[in-house]
Amino acid sequence: MDFGRARFVKPRRSSSGTDNNCVECTFDLVPVGVVGVRDSKDPVGPILAVSTADWRVFLTALRTAHS
Repeated sequence: MDFGRARFVKPRRSSSGTDNNCVECTFDLVPVGVVGVRDSKDPVGPILAVSTADWRVFLTALRTAHS
């Protein structure tokens, strides 16, 4: 999968503080329906490609665990 034109952003609720420990995500990938996830400390490192359905399940699990 080509991530060359992907625009990665940090989640707005990131709690990275000064150490910059968070993930960045991109939702503007082809094929549509894929979320790219990478480590903000290593922007040229590996990128996980996750289906949007699985991404929603993951986020729901995080919200449930932190509520």
